[in-house]
Amino acid sequence: MNAELVVLALCTGFGIGFLLAAVRAMATAAALWARGRRVMGFVTARKATDRRRGGLVVFSDHFGRDLVLDPGRYGPFYGVPPVGDNVPVVYVREHPTQARLWTPRHLLAPSFGWFLSATLAFGTGVVMAG
Repeated sequence: MNAELVVLALCTGFGIGFLLAAVRAMATAAALWARGRRVMGFVTARKATDRRRGGLVVFSDHFGRDLVLDPGRYGPFYGVPPVGDNVPVVYVREHPTQARLWTPRHLLAPSFGWFLSATLAFGTGVVMAG
Protein backbone atom coordinates (compact mmCIF):
# COMPACT_ATOMS: atom_id res chain seq x y z
CA MET A 1 0.00 0.00 0.00
CA ASN A 2 1.22 3.47 -0.83
CA ALA A 3 2.45 5.48 2.18
CA GLU A 4 0.89 8.69 0.85
CA LEU A 5 -2.50 6.99 0.70
CA VAL A 6 -2.19 5.83 4.30
CA VAL A 7 -1.25 9.34 5.47
CA LEU A 8 -4.12 10.83 3.47
CA ALA A 9 -6.57 8.33 4.98
CA LEU A 10 -5.32 9.03 8.51
CA CYS A 11 -5.48 12.79 8.05
CA THR A 12 -8.98 12.53 6.59
CA GLY A 13 -10.12 10.32 9.47
CA PHE A 14 -8.68 12.63 12.09
CA GLY A 15 -10.12 15.66 10.31
CA ILE A 16 -13.61 14.15 10.23
CA GLY A 17 -13.33 13.15 13.89
CA PHE A 18 -12.22 16.64 14.91
CA LEU A 19 -14.99 18.16 12.80
CA LEU A 20 -17.60 15.98 14.52
CA ALA A 21 -16.24 17.03 17.91
CA ALA A 22 -16.51 20.69 16.85
CA VAL A 23 -20.11 20.24 15.73
CA ARG A 24 -20.93 18.49 19.00
CA ALA A 25 -19.38 21.34 21.02
CA MET A 26 -21.36 23.89 19.01
CA ALA A 27 -24.58 21.89 19.52
CA THR A 28 -23.92 21.79 23.27
CA ALA A 29 -23.40 25.56 23.35
CA ALA A 30 -26.60 26.09 21.31
CA ALA A 31 -28.58 23.82 23.63
CA LEU A 32 -27.32 25.72 26.66
CA TRP A 33 -28.25 29.00 24.99
CA ALA A 34 -31.76 27.74 24.15
CA ARG A 35 -32.67 25.62 27.19
CA GLY A 36 -30.11 26.61 29.78
CA ARG A 37 -30.91 28.04 33.17
CA ARG A 38 -28.79 31.08 33.98
CA VAL A 39 -27.68 31.90 37.51
CA MET A 40 -24.94 34.01 39.03
CA GLY A 41 -21.90 32.31 40.49
CA PHE A 42 -19.27 33.61 42.87
CA VAL A 43 -15.55 33.14 42.17
CA THR A 44 -13.68 31.71 45.15
CA ALA A 45 -10.01 30.91 45.68
CA ARG A 46 -8.57 27.44 45.31
CA LYS A 47 -6.89 25.64 48.19
CA ALA A 48 -3.34 26.71 48.89
CA THR A 49 -2.06 23.27 47.85
CA ASP A 50 -3.70 23.50 44.41
CA ARG A 51 -1.14 24.90 41.96
CA ARG A 52 -3.60 25.63 39.14
CA ARG A 53 -4.32 29.23 38.27
CA GLY A 54 -7.69 30.92 38.57
CA GLY A 55 -10.51 30.38 40.95
CA LEU A 56 -13.47 28.08 41.38
CA VAL A 57 -17.03 29.20 40.72
CA VAL A 58 -19.66 28.43 43.36
CA PHE A 59 -23.31 28.64 42.31
CA SER A 60 -26.71 27.40 43.48
CA ASP A 61 -28.92 25.20 41.32
CA HIS A 62 -32.72 25.32 41.17
CA PHE A 63 -32.96 23.08 44.27
CA GLY A 64 -30.81 25.46 46.31
CA ARG A 65 -27.79 23.14 46.41
CA ASP A 66 -24.39 24.79 46.25
CA LEU A 67 -22.31 23.38 43.40
CA VAL A 68 -18.71 24.08 42.40
CA LEU A 69 -17.66 24.65 38.80
CA ASP A 70 -13.99 24.22 38.00
CA PRO A 71 -13.23 26.18 34.80
CA GLY A 72 -10.02 24.20 34.49
CA ARG A 73 -6.53 25.34 33.74
CA TYR A 74 -7.77 27.65 30.98
CA GLY A 75 -10.12 29.54 33.31
CA PRO A 76 -8.31 32.88 33.04
CA PHE A 77 -8.28 32.50 29.23
CA TYR A 78 -12.04 31.84 29.25
CA GLY A 79 -12.75 35.11 31.01
CA VAL A 80 -13.14 34.05 34.62
CA PRO A 81 -13.03 37.24 36.70
CA PRO A 82 -10.72 37.56 39.71
CA VAL A 83 -11.55 36.01 43.06
CA GLY A 84 -14.47 37.76 44.76
CA ASP A 85 -16.36 38.76 41.60
CA ASN A 86 -19.58 37.35 40.20
CA VAL A 87 -19.82 35.47 36.92
CA PRO A 88 -22.87 34.12 35.05
CA VAL A 89 -23.27 30.34 34.94
CA VAL A 90 -25.58 28.30 32.70
CA TYR A 91 -26.72 24.70 33.06
CA VAL A 92 -29.44 22.39 31.80
CA ARG A 93 -32.08 21.87 34.48
CA GLU A 94 -31.69 18.09 34.43
CA HIS A 95 -27.88 18.22 34.70
CA PRO A 96 -26.71 21.06 36.97
CA THR A 97 -23.35 19.34 37.56
CA GLN A 98 -22.48 19.89 33.87
CA ALA A 99 -22.62 23.67 34.14
CA ARG A 100 -20.53 26.09 32.11
CA LEU A 101 -19.68 29.73 32.37
CA TRP A 102 -22.06 31.96 30.43
CA THR A 103 -19.33 33.75 28.51
CA PRO A 104 -18.81 33.54 24.76
CA ARG A 105 -15.18 32.51 25.19
CA HIS A 106 -16.04 29.66 27.56
CA LEU A 107 -18.90 28.38 25.42
CA LEU A 108 -17.22 28.69 22.01
CA ALA A 109 -13.52 28.05 22.72
CA PRO A 110 -13.81 24.23 22.57
CA SER A 111 -15.55 24.29 19.20
CA PHE A 112 -12.99 26.76 17.84
CA GLY A 113 -10.17 24.47 18.96
CA TRP A 114 -11.77 21.43 17.33
CA PHE A 115 -12.38 23.35 14.08
CA LEU A 116 -8.76 24.49 14.08
CA SER A 117 -7.58 20.92 14.66
CA ALA A 118 -9.79 19.67 11.81
CA THR A 119 -8.39 22.33 9.50
CA LEU A 120 -4.83 21.35 10.37
CA ALA A 121 -5.58 17.65 9.83
CA PHE A 122 -7.24 18.24 6.47
CA GLY A 123 -4.48 20.63 5.41
CA THR A 124 -1.80 18.11 6.33
CA GLY A 125 -3.59 15.50 4.24
CA VAL A 126 -3.77 17.84 1.24
CA VAL A 127 -0.08 18.76 1.53
CA MET A 128 0.99 15.12 1.87
CA ALA A 129 -1.15 13.99 -1.07
CA GLY A 130 -0.09 16.85 -3.33
